Amino acid sequence: GVGMAGARPPRFLLVFDFDETIVDENSDDSVVRGRALPESLRQSPRGGSYNEHMRRVLGWLGEQGVRPADFRAVYENIPLSPGMAELFQFLSKHHELFELVLLSDANTFGIEAKLRAAGARSLFRKIFSNPASIDRRGFLTLGPYHSHQCPQCPANMCKRKILSEYLQERAREDAEFQRVFYVGDGANDFCPAGILTAADVAFPRKGYPMHRLIQEAQEKQPGAFQAAVVPWESATEVARYLQELLRRKC
Repeated sequence: GVGMAGARPPRFLLVFDFDETIVDENSDDSVVRGRALPESLRQSPRGGSYNEHMRRVLGWLGEQGVRPADFRAVYENIPLSPGMAELFQFLSKHHELFELVLLSDANTFGIEAKLRAAGARSLFRKIFSNPASIDRRGFLTLGPYHSHQCPQCPANMCKRKILSEYLQERAREDAEFQRVFYVGDGANDFCPAGILTAADVAFPRKGYPMHRLIQEAQEKQPGAFQAAVVPWESATEVARYLQELLRRKC
């Protein structure tokens, strides 16, 4: 159907991390703030799984009487990162051009709560995160996202695998992206950013692990990291970059 509204799929894929990217804190830390954890839960495991550690922390909090509504309130009140509200406004204005997905090692319960509170849930086509739900006791329970073979990533989540599979799935559904943009901050955002091509852009948060790892990779082997790199302190810088791109007709 020529000229049908909505017939043209979005031209750009925008991938977001959550902790210290969309929100200005690590939400796992936000959940335990002000609570004296028992010694056994105070250190996240050196060799063990961080995902399992968080599952135990959430279970302990449930036993202390923390209810789903309490958790929801904590997530809703985590501040957005600088400029993120403006970036979301820009993206909702141009939502027909951008497809958004979120890749996070936090959990679906907290992410959904925060995005809804920020009025941004409908911007995201898909949220990939560790499954969290309320069990019969009324406790928030957490599971791993998937399993994978990547030696770099935590056992429960390799974002590169998720992103590769998503791009393949969307290609089968005839969504062709001219470019992929990746907004993140952490070491686990460096792994997926490695599949970006020269047409794509990585937006690492300035001075955070993703940014440092990209810089190290570029020093070690110039050209090995293919995407353009645009570090940000405020997400308005990401909005400005995308705005400029649209002005130049991409």
